[in-house]
Amino acid sequence: MHHFDINGRFGGQDRQDDSVKENLAPDEDLIMEQILENLNTTPIGKVLKRIALLPEVRKQKVLDVRQQLTEGKYDLSSRLDVALDKVLEDLTT
Repeated sequence: MHHFDINGRFGGQDRQDDSVKENLAPDEDLIMEQILENLNTTPIGKVLKRIALLPEVRKQKVLDVRQQLTEGKYDLSSRLDVALDKVLEDLTT
């Protein structure tokens, strides 16, 4: 005799449902191909590609700027304006 669970399914049916769900899971390679195709056509994809081309972070420079900031020796507002102008110029060209 079969036993029903709360959802009205036969005992053991959950295992079958799980295996079907696994077989229906999207192929990761297909998803990655779709993402890579969209990188060339969407605005966010274009931005991500440009970000990927940026040079590596220079850790010592970051540490120096942090120290200057904590000591109050770094003029953040004028430097931030210059940095934002450069970023906007790079994104629009």
